[in-house]
Amino acid sequence: MRNLNLFIKRTIDFIGSLIGVIIISPVLILIAIAIKVTSKGPVFFKQERLGRNGQVFKILKFRTMVLNAEKLGTGLFVKTETDNRITKIGKILRATSLDELPQLWNVVIGEMSLVGPRPPVPHHPYCFEEYNDFQRKRFNMRPGITGLTQVTVRNSVPWDERIPVDVEYVEKFNIWIDIKILFNTFLKIFKSESIYTHSNEKKSS
Repeated sequence: MRNLNLFIKRTIDFIGSLIGVIIISPVLILIAIAIKVTSKGPVFFKQERLGRNGQVFKILKFRTMVLNAEKLGTGLFVKTETDNRITKIGKILRATSLDELPQLWNVVIGEMSLVGPRPPVPHHPYCFEEYNDFQRKRFNMRPGITGLTQVTVRNSVPWDERIPVDVEYVEKFNIWIDIKILFNTFLKIFKSESIYTHSNEKKSS
């Protein structure tokens, strides 16, 4: 039954994300233009992340910060919405999670899923080899654009407290859980609580 659910999940991921990219392409183009004309630098931000089984891939986001932001201020992390590295357009994109939309392409090519544990950077908070056997279970599935953690604790708790939530999702996974998470994600898009506290998701971008 789990294999069937995984097959259905990948089918929904591929078809859903591909159709999604096509439907929202006008929005993607408008965002890209807005980024390009209001700040120097590329439209997209690419960053290495840990995927399924610890494989490294490059996640895609709309750039929301000034060029080379990772080398300025607090580096990888954005602790408050007043961080002066965030562009004017970037504040809007972060508040609405629109900066995550390019990850639909990561889903199309099989690096990510619509739902799953969020992928950390390879060296923080741990290297893949430093996770214990229990913690590594979160890497048994493709990372997601959204997940159980994002619709429950989000970033309001430290990374180590989010891992058990991710493992719970992996162990209890079925397609109905994914549907519930996607529905709750749409509800939370309009809320901005817990975005920056203990942030590991809102990295420089």
